[in-house]
Amino acid sequence: MTRAQAHKLLLEHMNQPNLIRHCLAVEVVMKALAVRLNHDLSESAIAEVQEKWGVVGLLHDGDYEETKLTPEKHTLKMEEWLKKEEVTDKEILDAILSHNYAHTGQNPPQNKLEWALYCCDELTGFIVAVTLVRPDKLISSVTVESVEKKWREKGFAAGVKREQIEECEGRLGIPLREFIQIALSAMQAISDDLGL
Repeated sequence: MTRAQAHKLLLEHMNQPNLIRHCLAVEVVMKALAVRLNHDLSESAIAEVQEKWGVVGLLHDGDYEETKLTPEKHTLKMEEWLKKEEVTDKEILDAILSHNYAHTGQNPPQNKLEWALYCCDELTGFIVAVTLVRPDKLISSVTVESVEKKWREKGFAAGVKREQIEECEGRLGIPLREFIQIALSAMQAISDDLGL
């Protein structure tokens, strides 16, 4: 599945601008993580991996508007839509399903692609929250240090599962500070798309 096809599918099923922005944020962070975690591949192979990881990030919450009241169906609906589009790529399907294993009890994250999605999903929301409390509300003025400062304030963005993000160290071999930097830099590069 190409990025263009994935974007079209997303917009067919998602209307809320903030949810679309979230999917765009996860997409761009996943593409950055694809490069960081597959640096041993050739340039053409990395480009392929980037596209695939980006598609996973873009579509991971694509069925959220339809399944928000039935969380156990989240990701299953997207899998259904992807199969209708004749997407058979097991890596894409499994990665999207792994995103909701907490509710379905199935498909726990098993590989770099799936753990990257699991760890970065919550971090993108945290970075947006840090941005929105800044006086200028611009992601360009957010630094790793400002994210770390808010990280230590347990009352700030209390709904964000910090322990999920912290899995980046054990599961991906990326120290938390570097993980934050990768995500922040990727999101800053598409600040206009994110409205930040």
